Amino acid sequence: MSARPALDGIKIVEFAHVIAGPLAGTLMADLGAEVVHVEDPTHGDPGRRQGPTKDGVHLWWKVSGRNKRSVTLDLRSSEGQAVAHDLVRWADVVITNFRVDTLKKWGLDWEAVHRVNPRAVMLQITGNGTTSTDYNAPGFGKVGEARSGVVHITGFPDGPPVHTGFSHADTATALMGAFAISAALVRRHDDDFEGEWIDLALFETLFRLIEWQIIFTDQFGEAPNRAGNQLAVAPGAVVNTYLSKDDVWITVTSATPRSVSNIAELLGEPADEYRTVEQQSARKDRLDQLLTRWVGERTATECLETMKRLEVVASRIYSAADILEDATYAERGDIVSVPDDDLGSVRMQGVVPMLHQRPGQVWRSGPALGEDNDLVYREWLSFSADRLAGLTEDGVI
Repeated sequence: MSARPALDGIKIVEFAHVIAGPLAGTLMADLGAEVVHVEDPTHGDPGRRQGPTKDGVHLWWKVSGRNKRSVTLDLRSSEGQAVAHDLVRWADVVITNFRVDTLKKWGLDWEAVHRVNPRAVMLQITGNGTTSTDYNAPGFGKVGEARSGVVHITGFPDGPPVHTGFSHADTATALMGAFAISAALVRRHDDDFEGEWIDLALFETLFRLIEWQIIFTDQFGEAPNRAGNQLAVAPGAVVNTYLSKDDVWITVTSATPRSVSNIAELLGEPADEYRTVEQQSARKDRLDQLLTRWVGERTATECLETMKRLEVVASRIYSAADILEDATYAERGDIVSVPDDDLGSVRMQGVVPMLHQRPGQVWRSGPALGEDNDLVYREWLSFSADRLAGLTEDGVI
């Protein structure tokens, strides 16, 4: 059986920076795609300098830039734009998240990319989408989250809307972008394949994932509101977090009538009062109060062992430190150690999703700026020594 990773042979060039565009490429690189990340020769990707540092080394880049080739290229120069077109001809996929008018100026908008490589798949991520009036407005993930509907329903009823503690819209957009690229590539060997233009706004992925909010609002004339750790329109009678006797937070959830019945049994409630969905919904506040008290009288370990026995779905709420010590994460191979030139070895997320037949791998942390110039330009694009020397001398790369 072939051990080639699933996306082996797919060639991707990224004219993108920071999070949404580059993460889409990283997700595909994890599964074997060859990804060339194009950066400004002087400053590099701003993502290299974001987030916490250790001994002057930025940690975020080690994960966000992993499994890629870094080349430098001045896209503001005509020589750099010509090289960019060479990269587009080489690639199966082009990923961008620069502003629309900037890409047009550089000759990297869809029309130009399609003209240079008619079979290329292009993922273009923008704040508002290329077909909106505000197509060229700058876009950041937190604004995308705010516009998606997610932030409105996150938080407690008597408190402000709350953003999640990570780049939610950027990362979700990257995931949707990688999915869309993969879908487009399914047809790339068809004789009539004419490439694909994936036009994705930063608010659209989370908007697509907010489940029943839109149809609920359409049909009832009001929008679901914040409901704390519960769901505004919950499919189960119990969804909340509870503090144990030893000050550990536990989440307990129910999504089926049977799971609610299991919670009622745990709490010693009469079974005949929880047989129907209507009965369960009518008693959800009682169950929540009883469960708050029940958990508060026991240690987290006691709670979770009893819940597991009665098939009540629950978990302690993990911090990153908990994750690094968790047996299930270890058994799944979800934490990997990666050699790094600056830090020796770093632990980070493994490849998700897990493909058993054609698995991906993490083979490098984020590369140094321009580390792969010679490989990409000389070997992959077959630039002559003179051309390469000239581009270097002129500061184009």
